[in-house]
Amino acid sequence: QVQLVESGGGLVQAGGSLRLSCAASGGTFRTMAWFRQAPGKERELVARLIWLSGPTYYTDSVKGRFTTSRDTAKNTLYLQMNSLKPEDTAVYYCAAARRGIIEMAPQKDYDYWGQGTQVTVSS
Repeated sequence: QVQLVESGGGLVQAGGSLRLSCAASGGTFRTMAWFRQAPGKERELVARLIWLSGPTYYTDSVKGRFTTSRDTAKNTLYLQMNSLKPEDTAVYYCAAARRGIIEMAPQKDYDYWGQGTQVTVSS
């Protein structure tokens, strides 16, 4: 049974940092990604990486501030978020796909999803 369990969310002031973790178990994946959904908005792709080779995508609004990485020994995906802004406030989701995704694929192409973790950035 595949499980993706996120952790690390919370409340932080603008300019602060958080690191999200996504522990994966029960399967192997070629692609993992972070999505987020702000209140009243659609869920959007934040960052994506190919498990064996590294990051392949960051959305423009987080470039230079967010970094995604993985620990293959721990089967864990990370999202380091620096210089956080109030507009980064959202529920952040970890997602995984069995195939390698290097293009802007629809969200249905991701086979597994975590439960989400809330990130709130105060001004």
